[in-house]
Amino acid sequence: MFNKETEYAIRGLIYIQFQNDLNLIPNINEIALNIDAPQHFMAKILQKMVRQNFINSQKGKGGGFYFDKTKPELPLIEIILLIEGDKKVNGCAYGLNKCDNNNPCPLHNQYVPIREAINKLFSEETIQSMAAKSHIDFKAPFV
Repeated sequence: MFNKETEYAIRGLIYIQFQNDLNLIPNINEIALNIDAPQHFMAKILQKMVRQNFINSQKGKGGGFYFDKTKPELPLIEIILLIEGDKKVNGCAYGLNKCDNNNPCPLHNQYVPIREAINKLFSEETIQSMAAKSHIDFKAPFV
């Protein structure tokens, strides 16, 4: 459903939150290894997350990435919009630039409720809620 950058961002942020909940600050090597992502690509993604103030980074020995506990939880929709843009979550299922109730594509009427349900899910689920209910064994890479 999403491109690799979005997948790695979401998985990486869940991993960071999971580790933060254990009072650990994971570094880029650990994150990339545990979510089965290329280290260089993951570093670029996490730099983007830091620039957007989604996460913080700590440099030096013992450094890594962490969430600011004083900030609100991070909804998945914000990550998706940042990386993939509005078209991914609000676009036409058929791929048309101009698709609405007045100019519907062949899938419009069936797709609108699906798109609304997906947007509701991505707006309500947060990185923190996903990390809290994660049963992923982070000792092994994602499959």
